[in-house]
Amino acid sequence: MVHFGRENLGFTYSMEGHYLENVDCEKDLGVAMSKDLKVAWQCQESYSKANRMLGLIKLQETGGFDESVY
Repeated sequence: MVHFGRENLGFTYSMEGHYLENVDCEKDLGVAMSKDLKVAWQCQESYSKANRMLGLIKLQETGGFDESVY
């Protein structure tokens, strides 16, 4: 449960007797939302994913990637 807004009282919610966890950021449909509605977390996630993919491509091109393992 992400609480948006400065004046949000941050109530605790429950569903079927289980309390929902409060988090600072949540990802839904591939879009990251933080409680302050800034895009920094979304940008960092996209940057990290792109770097991982570039690393895999570089390993494949240099021959350091063994496809039989994966």
